[in-house]
Amino acid sequence: MRRIGLVAITALVLLAASCNRDAQSKRADEHAEHPANTPSAADTAPPATPTVSAVEPVKYGDASGFLALPAGGGEARKPAIVVIQEWWGVDDWIREQATRFAGQGYVALAPDLYRGRVAKTPDEAHELMRGMPEDRAMADLKAAVDYLSSRPDVDPNRIGVIGWCMGGGYALALATADSRPKCTVINYGRLVTDSSAITRIRAPILGNFGGADRGIPVEDVRKFGGELTKYGKLGDVKIFDGAGHAFMNPNNKEGYDEAASQDAWGRIDQFVARNLKNPLSRN
Repeated sequence: MRRIGLVAITALVLLAASCNRDAQSKRADEHAEHPANTPSAADTAPPATPTVSAVEPVKYGDASGFLALPAGGGEARKPAIVVIQEWWGVDDWIREQATRFAGQGYVALAPDLYRGRVAKTPDEAHELMRGMPEDRAMADLKAAVDYLSSRPDVDPNRIGVIGWCMGGGYALALATADSRPKCTVINYGRLVTDSSAITRIRAPILGNFGGADRGIPVEDVRKFGGELTKYGKLGDVKIFDGAGHAFMNPNNKEGYDEAASQDAWGRIDQFVARNLKNPLSRN
């Protein structure tokens, strides 16, 4: 009996190891480098935001999100931006980015695509992402644009969108499905290259991608940039040599690239300001 018990235990251990390997192999997509990342607040302090007046959770229809508001004064109706989460959910880092934009004068909304859940491990993030219906996520993003457009402190003609990782892919998807956002920033997100999707893009695109990203090959990024040019779309796509996936997030201990991140943020700030704060200067 004792031998049988030991054999059974050994078999269970081997089976568990095999299942774990299978699960890991199924995650070999654009999120392959995330296991070194954790959904905690960034070790480096977020940019100072002395001009933020409020941060608060909000509900709009069936959806909800994290709202960061700039201080009063200035324009009565301000530009706004939809801040789309990574596969972790609306965690501390995403809230920091929304607050950062509010500090620059934008009404910033981070839609909660996971409906209140935040992943603590890569496995949990993978399951939450896989379990999220894409049509519901797109409906939540369009509802976020609806909500911002309805606010008396927002200029509905100056709304943009930004996303990282999973959120970068959804930022592009929104750009192909909704003509209202006036600019889109894709940070190492899933790309589309078919002409039917590219031709639906109506606003300028900014893309930041890692040259060493195992999930989003450089060839795909170049093809995407070429398709934007082919169909006359305004696009600025940059590949950062040596940078991997999620290189902008300091929580990604093995993949964070400070120099590339600072460069990407400079590009983002100029692009968003040009298209939302100074729309007459769009190019």
